[in-house]
Amino acid sequence: MITVKVHAEGAVIDNDLPLERISDVLATENALVWVDAQHASAEELDLLRAEFSLHPLALEDATVRHERPKFEEFDGFLLIIFYAFTFEVERAVITIHQVSIFAGRNYILTLHDSDMPVLDDVSTRWCHAHAHIKTPAAALLVYSIVDSLVDQYLPIIDQLSERIDAIEDAIFARFDADTLQQIFRLKRDLLLMRKVLTPERDVLNALMRRDTPIYDQETARYFQDIYDHLLRVLDSVDTFRDLLTSALESHLSMLSNRMNKIMKTLTGWSIILMGMTLVASIYGMNFVHMPELRWQLGYLYALGLMAAIGIGLGYLFKRIDWL
Repeated sequence: MITVKVHAEGAVIDNDLPLERISDVLATENALVWVDAQHASAEELDLLRAEFSLHPLALEDATVRHERPKFEEFDGFLLIIFYAFTFEVERAVITIHQVSIFAGRNYILTLHDSDMPVLDDVSTRWCHAHAHIKTPAAALLVYSIVDSLVDQYLPIIDQLSERIDAIEDAIFARFDADTLQQIFRLKRDLLLMRKVLTPERDVLNALMRRDTPIYDQETARYFQDIYDHLLRVLDSVDTFRDLLTSALESHLSMLSNRMNKIMKTLTGWSIILMGMTLVASIYGMNFVHMPELRWQLGYLYALGLMAAIGIGLGYLFKRIDWL
């Protein structure tokens, strides 16, 4: 599905522009074209490449799935590859969605395969805000898109924080195999997020750098704000990974302590039974010349001796916290 919006003189003048006429509109002054393509076919991509005069390598990078977030300058346009995250609360799984942004002097082209409600929200806000902007502002539209993508990270960070708190509570309450799986699943998702967020930080750094400015200084300040938000998200991801590592270490430590306690208990009972068995073994021998065999109270003596050994060892092991 492809949607085309043409903004001019503070209003949306066309929502149904044919793709074949995009190049004609781009040649006019004071017009901004935003084309959003979802699941574009090969024929539609070829048409968009011709209308926007895109470099074939740039279009190839934009359509490759799971491409590394990047920023590249081409002749007449920029290519920005960013990602959106979704968090499935029930399964506690994070999914990434690639968004490729082509930005020219007076146009924006966004390519993506999955449904992106965040882009619809940006379009709605942009239609209202653009009424106050009399000249094409592709840079501000790029900022709006990237800012909205980064803002979507913050609720996911809050949900992850709540999930980790629940896992920490489960460790000390009733730690089971499911909790252990949740830890490893979240660690994997956080690693995936970090692999995406780290190059995205470099992308924003390139957009706001001062040595080779891409946009004017005023627009660069807006990207600085996104950069600060992204750093906060990245710091949270690193903190969560440390918390999960600590939770896993705590679980292993508790498991080791529990195993040690079990081993001490089993060892204590084994020694008690060994002491009692020793008496039974000695008096269970059937040698002829054993004086105790003819004792009238020999049976009671043997039972009393075994009881005394068991009680004595039990009292000792109880004092040293082995039982």
